[in-house]
Amino acid sequence: MPKYLLTALFLLASPLAVAQTAKPTATASAPAVADPTVTLHTSEGDITFELYADKSPKSVANFLRYVHERFYAGTVFHRVIPGYLIQGGLYNAELQPRRTHSPVASEADNGLSNLRGTVAVARGADPNSGTSQFFINLVDDRRLDYAGNQSGLTWGYTVFAKVVKGMDVVDKIAALPTHPQGPFAADVPTPLVVIESVTVEGEEAPAASSSAPKPAPAPVPRKK
Repeated sequence: MPKYLLTALFLLASPLAVAQTAKPTATASAPAVADPTVTLHTSEGDITFELYADKSPKSVANFLRYVHERFYAGTVFHRVIPGYLIQGGLYNAELQPRRTHSPVASEADNGLSNLRGTVAVARGADPNSGTSQFFINLVDDRRLDYAGNQSGLTWGYTVFAKVVKGMDVVDKIAALPTHPQGPFAADVPTPLVVIESVTVEGEEAPAASSSAPKPAPAPVPRKK
């Protein structure tokens, strides 16, 4: 196991080190449409995901639950690490976390790899601690893949979608300057990139944002 992954999972700076301790939930219903397509309308442009409903049904259902609740509207990409990832889905423009549902069980052993353009569930040291946060891989990074169920170190991160349009927007976000801000010691982009809304192909566009129960910051490993 790479040394940086060990350091990242267990020596993360607060508040990123706070992991969800509640038991995984199975309340989110499975999506009705196989491999649905969603578009994030951000302040830097649109990013379209194809969701892997067949390979990651729980993670996709969990993501769509937040989408349908309009949870993501007004949240930001709060973490940008060039050559690694961009992360968002929990914090508002004041970098305050929203309240989330209980975490979803990990599906990192679904055979999907953290390749460039894939989207994965962000989590803490507990493999089953992912809630609303997600990250987009900027490069192929198989070190984040499932390697076994021995510990949180080997579980990896659940890939549940891929970018099918707007990777240029992702790269544009990745190129923004970063600095410390609010509760974060580094990696906050300037300006903050706001997710204005998320739409599902074939459904009406959502309006205002909302929140749901339980705060749960969910980090991914820091690249060294």
